[in-house]
Amino acid sequence: MTLALEIVLVITSILMVIFVLLHRGKGGGLSSLFGGGVQANLSGSTQVEKNLDRVTILLGLIWIACIIALNLINTYSGNPGPVPA
Repeated sequence: MTLALEIVLVITSILMVIFVLLHRGKGGGLSSLFGGGVQANLSGSTQVEKNLDRVTILLGLIWIACIIALNLINTYSGNPGPVPA
């Protein structure tokens, strides 16, 4: 169970970095590299940006849930963890 949560955590971390970099910021961001820059400036927020926001929020929620679950498993598994020096 712990290994599966750790794998999901790594995958969601990498995807979060990618999706956050794809967001259009004040300067255009990396999303303008894929052709969204001109249309997004003319029409405000496009459907692609809205979907990108939704996916990023969903990934963030999965990421937070994995962190909480791993912490709970580590706390209640009976393993004391590293001993302080």
